[in-house]
Parts: sequence; C-alpha cells; structure tokens
Amino acid sequence: MPPRQERTNKERIEDLESQASQLGGVADGLAQLAERVDVIEMEQRNVANIADMRSEDFRATVEALQAQIGDLVAKVNVLTRAMETIGPNADPVTVSTGITYDRKCIERWIFSNKNNTCPVTKQLLSDTDLTPNHTVRRLIQAWCILNASYGVEQIPTPKLPINKAQIFKLLNDSRDPQLQMKSLQKLRSIASESESNQRCMEAAGAIEFLASVIKNDSFMAREGSSDDGFEFKRASEEALSILSCLQISAAGLKNLVGKNGEFIESLIQVLQHGNYQSRACATLLLKSMLEVADPIQLISLRSKFFVEMVHLLRDQISHQASKAALKLLIVLCPLCRNRVKAVEAGAVSVLVELLLDTLEKRACEMMLVVLDQLCGCAEGRAELLNHDAGLAVVSKRILRVSKLASESGVRILSSISKFSATSSVLQEMLQVGVVSKMCLVLQMDCSIKVKEKAQEILRSHSRAWKNSSCIPVHLLSSYPY
Repeated sequence: MPPRQERTNKERIEDLESQASQLGGVADGLAQLAERVDVIEMEQRNVANIADMRSEDFRATVEALQAQIGDLVAKVNVLTRAMETIGPNADPVTVSTGITYDRKCIERWIFSNKNNTCPVTKQLLSDTDLTPNHTVRRLIQAWCILNASYGVEQIPTPKLPINKAQIFKLLNDSRDPQLQMKSLQKLRSIASESESNQRCMEAAGAIEFLASVIKNDSFMAREGSSDDGFEFKRASEEALSILSCLQISAAGLKNLVGKNGEFIESLIQVLQHGNYQSRACATLLLKSMLEVADPIQLISLRSKFFVEMVHLLRDQISHQASKAALKLLIVLCPLCRNRVKAVEAGAVSVLVELLLDTLEKRACEMMLVVLDQLCGCAEGRAELLNHDAGLAVVSKRILRVSKLASESGVRILSSISKFSATSSVLQEMLQVGVVSKMCLVLQMDCSIKVKEKAQEILRSHSRAWKNSSCIPVHLLSSYPY
C-alpha cells in the first residue's frame, strides 16, 4: 500500500507542474491579448480624434458658408428695399460731398427743410448743385430688368431739369393771348415736377409775370372794359393756382407784398368775386406773403381784407383755406387796430358758431387763440357777450380739447371777469357753468398760470358766486378763500 501512495503523489505533482505550465502559457496569451487590446483602443482613440478634427473643420466650413449666405441675403434684402423705396421715378443725383441721393429727397432736405449739410457725412455743402448720377441710374435700371419676373417695374430715364431758357420762352409765349392758357398750363406742369424747377421759374422771373397776370385781370374787372373778360379770368385763375403751389423764397414773397400793397388789393378782389378754388388759392398765398411782411404793412391792411377772411371762415370752402385764414388772423390780431377791424368784420360771432360745431383739436385751438386776442379789446368782449353761446362755448372747451385750448379759454374768461363783469354777466357766468369749470380747473393737472388765472376769477367775484346753489357741492371745497 505505501508504494502506491508515493506514486500517486508524484503523479499529482507532475499534473500540477503540467497545469502550471499550461497556466503560464495562458497568462502569456492573456498578456499578449491585453497588449493587443491596448493597441486597438489606442487606434480607436486616434480614429476618434481624427474624426472629431474633421468634424470641427467641417462644422467651421459650414458655419463660414452660412455666414456668407446670410450676408448675401441681407445685402439682397437691403437692395430690394432700396429698389422698393426708390419708386417709379428714381432720379439719383450726387451732391458736392460725393454722396448720391434721390433728387426729390435731397431737394426736400436742402430746400424745404433748409439744411446745408450732407445727411450722411454731416459736412457743409459747398453748393447746392445736384449732378445726375447716370452710373447709379443705369445700375438700378439693370437690376429692375433682371428682377422683372418678380414684378419689378423698369424705372424710366428721368427728365432733365428745366432751364431758364425754356422758362423764358414760355413766359414770352404767355404774352400772346392765343398761347397764354397753353403756356400757363405748361408752367404749372413744370412746377409740379420738382422743387428745382420751381426755383428755376422764380429765378427766371415767373413769379412777377404770374402776379402781373392777376393784377391785369383785377384792373380790367374794376374798369369794366374787357371784351375778352372770360379769357382774362381763366388766365388769372391759372396764374393764381400756380403761385399758390410754388415754394416761393422769402425775398420773392416780400417782392409780391410790395410797397403800395397793389398785389394784395388784387388778391382781395379775388376773395370778393372769385370762385371757391380761387379764393382758397388767394388765402394760401396771402398767408405766405403776410408772414414775411413788415409790421407797418400789416397795420395798413384795409377793413375789407378782414371782412373777406371772416366770410371765408363762415363759408368753410376748404379745410386748408380755413386753417390759413385762422393763421392769418393769429398773425394780424396782436396789433390793436387789426383787432378792432376783425371784430367789426364779424369775426367773434363766426368763431363762436364754428366752435359750437368743430371737433378737430387744432382748429379749436386756433379759434380760441384768435378769440383770446379779440377779447383783448372792449369791442371783442362786447361781441362775445352779445352772442347767446359765447361764454358757454368757451367754458365748454376748457379741459376738453388740449392744454393750449384751456389756457386760451381761461384767458378769455379772465378778460371778461376783469373788464366786463356786470351783474348780469356774472349771473350768466354762474348759470352756464363758468364758475364750476374754474373750480374744476383748480382740481385738475393744469399749468400754474392757468390755475392762478382761475383763482383770480373766483376770488374777484366770490361775493356773487361763493354761496350760490349753482356750484356743485363737490367743487365748493376748491373755491379759494
């Protein structure tokens, strides 16, 4: 038995050694496999890094292309908007700074708005000459042709500005009775094309000629010696229409006013006997002329001028003419003599009637401003009090139109309170709500001057008003002591 045990142990040792040898081989294989795995993982990481690098390059390239596309789209949109705003009569011109603009826009900037700088560079313009930019115009026309399939219309070649020689010829033709109407109509067409044409007309003497046509018609109407009266009337109306739409310089307007007011007299005659359109044109022209006239010329205006202004307001022939008439009265009525003339012409009564029906803010403001000026004289205050609705309509407009209207209304009532406060007037002010409105003014967000005027009105006549039942209870707390 013992020898068998020894043999078995030896075999076991051999088996163990054999297994150990096999395990050693496996370990070597595992080590080699691990090295292989490391190599594979390193290659994978390299591949991933390369892929990331290529992906970043690709992404950057795409982003750069997108940015370029965005810039191109933006430029196309800007160009499209520019083409849309240029309109069908584009006329690119270059100013002295080298910047190109559309003719109508830059003319409005320089001549209508009285600017002497380049809108882009802000540099002073050495002159106001406008040079046509034919290159830009051709580019615009080419762009329009390329985009015709998208509904873009081709821009026609603009007309060349008129020159003095052409105006001189038309003025000479206008002196021929057979060619006069045709020449005047051509002048109106030229004037409507651009402001540069209007300036050229003024420089060529068209203003003086048109005024002479109107004065001749006026003279022949006064003399009653006109076999061709109808033709003279037509020519005068056409000339007046042209003058009223021209942007005449201050020097040109002063020249029209003249020293003896002869042309103003002719326009007054148009106001007396002309049709609605001629009366409106005459009013617009008179407003421009009298805004630059000397004070002595304003004072010397005759009563019939104010009569015609009041008639024009009463007739309401046009919104534009009515506003021009109100502006004229605002310019003229600060002068004491003119206030009386306007009152005698019936201005107070007409203005009160208009205030009863007018809802437009600006018109109400101007009417109250004129009434305030007219109530600066005793005649004006008397006329306001003689009208049954005078005090009521003024009081009603306070706090309902604007701050300017409220200031004018309170000043009117202050003038009445100071200089025309009879017992009957005070009673009327109480009955139509003037006293309650003054108490309300003290509670509202009005200017200090307006509140001071309201306090002055209430304090001046507190004995007559303070204990009256006509004042609402909630307003009595505002009554000043």
